[in-house]
Amino acid sequence: MAESMKGLKRSHRCAELSKANVGETVTVMGWVQKSRNKGGIVFTDLRDRSGVLQIIFEEKTAGAEVFERAGKLRSEFVIAVTGKIELRAGGVNENMKTGEIELIADSLRVLSEAETPPFPVEENSKTKEDIRLKYRFLDLRRPDIQRNIMLRSKVTTTVRQFMAEEGFLEIETPILCKSTPEGARDYLVPSRIHPGSFYALPQSPQLFKQLLMCSGYDRYFQIAKCFRDEDLRADRQPEFTQIDMELSFVDVDDVIDVNERLLQRMFKDAIGVDVQLPIQRMTWQEAMERYGSDKPDLRFGMELIDISDTVKDCEFVVFSGALAAGGTVRAINVPGMGGMARKKLDALTEFVKGYGMKGMAYISIPEEGEEKCSFAKFMKPEELDAIKAKTEAKPGDLILILADAKKKLVLETLGALRCHMAEEMGLCDKDTFRFVWITEFPLLEWSEEENRFVAMHHPFTMPMEEDLDKLESDPGAVRAKAYDIVLNGVEIGGGSVRIHQNDIQEKMFEVIGLTSEDANDKFGFLLTAFKYGVPPHAGLAYGLDRLLMLMCKCDSIREVIAFPKVKDASDLMSEAPNIVDPVQLEELGIALVTPEETAVSEESEK
Repeated sequence: MAESMKGLKRSHRCAELSKANVGETVTVMGWVQKSRNKGGIVFTDLRDRSGVLQIIFEEKTAGAEVFERAGKLRSEFVIAVTGKIELRAGGVNENMKTGEIELIADSLRVLSEAETPPFPVEENSKTKEDIRLKYRFLDLRRPDIQRNIMLRSKVTTTVRQFMAEEGFLEIETPILCKSTPEGARDYLVPSRIHPGSFYALPQSPQLFKQLLMCSGYDRYFQIAKCFRDEDLRADRQPEFTQIDMELSFVDVDDVIDVNERLLQRMFKDAIGVDVQLPIQRMTWQEAMERYGSDKPDLRFGMELIDISDTVKDCEFVVFSGALAAGGTVRAINVPGMGGMARKKLDALTEFVKGYGMKGMAYISIPEEGEEKCSFAKFMKPEELDAIKAKTEAKPGDLILILADAKKKLVLETLGALRCHMAEEMGLCDKDTFRFVWITEFPLLEWSEEENRFVAMHHPFTMPMEEDLDKLESDPGAVRAKAYDIVLNGVEIGGGSVRIHQNDIQEKMFEVIGLTSEDANDKFGFLLTAFKYGVPPHAGLAYGLDRLLMLMCKCDSIREVIAFPKVKDASDLMSEAPNIVDPVQLEELGIALVTPEETAVSEESEK
């Protein structure tokens, strides 16, 4: 039978106690991790968010009634215990923060009994994730998850303190907004008062934070909820959190400076890691050429090597054909993998085919024995030697080569292969944090689907001044004053200097095929504000969930979000999304179309 607290007050959390408290009478409260009745003595491990404390119940100190009740304790019972802290009689437990002490109980209250949980509440649970997420309220009791969630709180507290010291104002922007379909798919919210009209949940506070700069607030930040209706991955959720900021009267270096110091403060305060400043910078072009990615992982080498000139005169049609079509031939040297089995090499070929490549060439140089080359019969010995010299290969190395008429395809696929090999070789050390700024992104990218240029970031990104004359003549060559911050191969934040001159903004809209009417329809309130004096401004936003995933050394952002969704954007615990009462739909003027009705409609249109 559960009892009330009856005025009893907790004096300490479990792991706040130490050898310094020996001899003190304390009251602790929490969940029973496990309880072991050894006949004349009951050992109970009590857990709260701070950690675990061993409780000792003995009949001679606690009394017969308390001792009897202690013998009935089971996992996840919620209890309150009063007693005296003593040095642990059975020797120090090095695996516990409170391993030097124990609490000798003299009173016990069972505040809540518990059914047997569907899985053990323990660190590094081997329980399937879908079960854990169905019972997320239990999963959240696990010490490793609690550490993640508490670290999240610590990081956001540090952010608020730092931003306040730097003169930023925390300002909330609307959640119910106008849909501006430039980018990912919006989540829509129907309006009951305006039948047939919809709000959109914000994909970011972009337009509103620019308006705040127009309104003279100078430095804004917000820990903002954002929403995108897109397919999920390990590092994506339909709702996510940004550390969002905007600054007036600044350029690229100003934004990078304040953010480097913010990162340094976050990592030092939260996990005790010293981030060395300044952080390395690399242009987008350099990142693609060297690593095949605009979010390169710098924890390991294996950089991409251009061997196009080395093989340009060879008779191997895969290489010569790619180069004749204006393409490229690139390689990576994988050290120590020269003895890789043929089966594994075939698996790597299938890996690159998954990215759109037709195949992969290789030269395998074992420490001992015969060299293997998948295209040797088409090459002269001196040509193979030239490849090995260009890639600086030595005995024990493996050279992997891709060739295609599409340079971008080769770079991106070889970049992915580089990371895949690093994972296979155990080179991705989660205790190492390698930051890099990626700068000078292309302003625009060509969309085959829409047959037009689209903004790589968003249509308010400022071109680099020296490229302004190319906006009309060669828009694909224009670089943006945009920057991403990358950590261990993951983009954790990005931003840009914004356009504040009307003539440049009009040209930008023109290049991406937006008429003045279209622009006013989508962004009218921002463009109107720009007519009344707008300062030069720039900003950046971090994906807080991704950042925390790396700080906590997790493989998924679900491990750092209290109540995450799964890959189909559903919540297994609350069973959202779900059907709603027909009366609610009627009030909103919404009628649902069944799959059968859709099929009939499509058939009738044929």
